[in-house]
Amino acid sequence: METKVLHEITPLSEHEFMYVADRHKQGFDYPIHCHDVMELNFVAGGAGARRVVGDSSEVIGDFDLVLITSSNLEHVWEQHECKSVDIHEITVQFYIPFENEKLPFHTNPFQPIFKMMQRAKHGLAFPVEAVLNIYHLLAGLTSNDDSFCAVQHFFEILHQLSKFTDARELSSSSYAKVELGDDSRRILKAKHYISEHYSQDLSLEVLSSLVGMSPSAFSRFFKHHTSKNLSEYIVDIRLGNAARRLVDTTDSVSEICYTCGFNTLSNFNRLFRKRKGCSPTEFREKYYKTKVIF
Repeated sequence: METKVLHEITPLSEHEFMYVADRHKQGFDYPIHCHDVMELNFVAGGAGARRVVGDSSEVIGDFDLVLITSSNLEHVWEQHECKSVDIHEITVQFYIPFENEKLPFHTNPFQPIFKMMQRAKHGLAFPVEAVLNIYHLLAGLTSNDDSFCAVQHFFEILHQLSKFTDARELSSSSYAKVELGDDSRRILKAKHYISEHYSQDLSLEVLSSLVGMSPSAFSRFFKHHTSKNLSEYIVDIRLGNAARRLVDTTDSVSEICYTCGFNTLSNFNRLFRKRKGCSPTEFREKYYKTKVIF
């Protein structure tokens, strides 16, 4: 089973900042893909469609807005149960070298946007309130004939979106191959250890000792910094790696289960279905059907 995600060649040239496509359509038919540029994608009237970003799969409502800043994060909007015959989609593809320290994106005025762009490496889904807040700005992009003003206009959209800290990260870190980063040196050290040893037994005692804290203090510290219990975080890392192996290899489900640190196949299947909404076998079949061989 050798499948590859369609690598989209975007219309942007090396001297252009962004490309905007505003269209009405009757269905979703573009295959799962990725591209070198960043993307902000808005969908209205697509209730019932399935949005797949990395190892995240969700059925969307009437409004959907997702920001993706990773070049290797595959994504697709599928027809699924969508019955609408008038789907409004606005796609903005752009490139901002926000990690270049020689440019001003690390300075204070840009910090909220910078943090949002970092989170969007997972794919970032915004709440309906954010969609309604920026819709008039997004719709106005296509009618702006002045390229400089259009860029200013787009940065205002990013600025407004960066205020919504409740936007949800979609794909897991291990599946999206997102580099670790955290304000706390201790948390970062623990995360690095987990990412390198997720297939082994990981105990609270070992990890707390690694960072020089008592188990109870580290447990509270980890929850405060990550909003997840340590056990939940470890399961998410293991499931992300398992999902990536289901897509990228022909290894059996049981082999993937044990090499990703799960003790029993039944527990692996139960946790996978709980987090991903389907069994490991169904997940593999779904991605196999939507990928394009080239």
